[in-house]
Amino acid sequence: MTAVDFVAGAPVTPNLDVNWIHGSRSRNAAAEPLIQVHRHDEHSFIPRQSKASSYEAPFLYLLFGNSRALLLDTGATADPTRFPLRATVDSIVVQWLAAHPRAGYGLVVAHTHGHGDHIAGDGQFAGRPDTEVVGAAAAAVCGWFGFTGDCVPVNVDLGGRVLDVIPTPGHQEAAVTIFDPWTGWLLTGDTVYRGRLYVEDMAAFSASLDLMVDLARTRPVTSVMGCHIEMTNRAGHDYPLGTLFHPDEPPLQMSLRQLAGVREAAHAVAARPGGHRFDDFIIFNGPCRAAFIRQRLRRLGNRLRAR
Repeated sequence: MTAVDFVAGAPVTPNLDVNWIHGSRSRNAAAEPLIQVHRHDEHSFIPRQSKASSYEAPFLYLLFGNSRALLLDTGATADPTRFPLRATVDSIVVQWLAAHPRAGYGLVVAHTHGHGDHIAGDGQFAGRPDTEVVGAAAAAVCGWFGFTGDCVPVNVDLGGRVLDVIPTPGHQEAAVTIFDPWTGWLLTGDTVYRGRLYVEDMAAFSASLDLMVDLARTRPVTSVMGCHIEMTNRAGHDYPLGTLFHPDEPPLQMSLRQLAGVREAAHAVAARPGGHRFDDFIIFNGPCRAAFIRQRLRRLGNRLRAR
């Protein structure tokens, strides 16, 4: 076995100029692949679920190390005929092992957080050899990663590719943020992305953003990588909830400046429940009943226009 050096030359040159699949104007998106896989580099892949199987269209991450790979999130659909995640991941693993032969290669399936659109495909990996699926509940996540409560990043070693992981609750209690030195990605799940940032616990959310900014200041972060795109390329404008067609999406990746902007915005609106709109994201602080009613009305109007 020839070990891959995941230290020398890191972080690799970013390769994120991608035309992502973005759905169909109608509900017939048959021409769109059920999963689009972007090969960022030889050892890093970004699958995106099609809007044909879920309007959420989440982004997943597959990272290879010398001894095991990490699949981060399993998408919004359990049915492998509508969302063939296991088959897709297995195909990528087979190709990677053909180029880097080794026996007993493992797969860890973990999650950015425990919401249904990020864990629905877990069952596809039941019974897969050399595979560990980390539970989605906060206690299971804390136990597997070994969080100690002192806000110090813990290491997850994929075999020479060592990730830094911190708990970042607020959007959801089991949320984590991961820094990958090889790509320079700060993987932020649904805590930071171009879209609607739903906050369950604003105090925890603000504290988590402080931790994320502090982590990013001490690491060579190249891109802040979330799990959805819900904004349009017009500042402050989002696609209505449930939209199946995103023809004007901005890039998936965000900058450290934008990460700091989310942190500043969260602190600014912490004492004000409701929806707060900014250029690159919208913060929903608390139940936000009026804002959610507007979202539902926009969704209904969007569905009527699609008929």
